[in-house]
Amino acid sequence: MNGHFNSSSIPLSLNNISRIYNQGGQELVVFKNINLNIASGELASLVGPSGAGKSSILHIAGLLELPDNGDVLVNGTKSSNMSDGERTLIRRQSIGFIYQFHYLLQDFTALENITIPQLLNGSSKEDADIRSEELLVKLNIIDRKNHLPGEMSGGEQQRVSIARALANQPSILIADEPTGNLDPSTAEIVFNEFIKLAKEEGLSALIATHNMTLADSLDRKIILDNGSIY
Repeated sequence: MNGHFNSSSIPLSLNNISRIYNQGGQELVVFKNINLNIASGELASLVGPSGAGKSSILHIAGLLELPDNGDVLVNGTKSSNMSDGERTLIRRQSIGFIYQFHYLLQDFTALENITIPQLLNGSSKEDADIRSEELLVKLNIIDRKNHLPGEMSGGEQQRVSIARALANQPSILIADEPTGNLDPSTAEIVFNEFIKLAKEEGLSALIATHNMTLADSLDRKIILDNGSIY
């Protein structure tokens, strides 16, 4: 799916991006001149050996880090010349993040953890609560809406973190080992719920995982190895 697209129809486009470190006068090339398009509604897995640079690609794709060269286009808009504030706004409005660890706010309920990003993005409390409850229902965890993270299982906490990532209705989802901390049976259940919801929401997603069964179940598998993608 890296063919010819109208750039504005491609939610996420990585153009000639590189990550290169200088160590003692030596260049360490993690990856160089990578090109990658994630099409609208496409759910792609990113796989490769540990240390290949998967997290770096995700951080660059999510505008958390700048590449050493190249550019990232989000919904057709180049990010290389944006200020930090402009990149932050794009992340808040267009990109959802899910990590291996849930990073929930421990003093807030499941519902509040999902409403807070929406309030920061300008939603009313009423609209934020409606959206949060809708996501909790879809992820089969509405009965935990008033529970604190410490009162929930690992699978339940990760469901809340998924709902939080989708709260502002992003067009792009970046996920780094989203079920990596869960036991295999729970991981499969949570992953399937997550993918079903992502498809319902029409999201484009780039998901790093070591789980080949999960990787093979998505629309496309992207392999990162020896500084290149296949």
